[in-house]
Amino acid sequence: MNIADATVVSLVYDLSIANVGEDFELVEKVSQEEPFFFLYGHSGLPEDFEKHLMNKSSGETFDFHLDPQKGFGMYDENEISTFDIDFFKVNDGEVPDDLLHIGNFIPFTNEAGHQVIGSILEITDKDVLVDFNHPLAGKRLHFTGSILNVRAATAEEISHGHVHGEGGVQH
Repeated sequence: MNIADATVVSLVYDLSIANVGEDFELVEKVSQEEPFFFLYGHSGLPEDFEKHLMNKSSGETFDFHLDPQKGFGMYDENEISTFDIDFFKVNDGEVPDDLLHIGNFIPFTNEAGHQVIGSILEITDKDVLVDFNHPLAGKRLHFTGSILNVRAATAEEISHGHVHGEGGVQH
């Protein structure tokens, strides 16, 4: 079976990002012990990631690059916000010890009610600087890997928009 809409894909991959001078650094490795499963068209990954896998089948390999515009977008300085330190205080009037650390990822809710993740860039006595760009925004990505399995998605998986069973949601 080939990868197409309404298929569940399991794969392994290495993700590297380009540094200055186009040297690539490995940042993520997904192995056969814990492969990545996704419902084609609903992976949450960039659309072009899925396009590079279209029509591949079990056992096939892949090797492709995604420029920032086709990956997680360009880095946008407007996605950096400053919050008053009081925003992070809980009922006792204190900021939890494990919450505010440089590089820590914290969930927020935007104006539309959607959850977004911000990364702490800077902390002062009065303010916290938070970056809402995707961690891979502005990065040139290099994916290499292989397809482990492709199967037809169930009607329930299609209606729920995610994989059930092995590698997916159990409910």
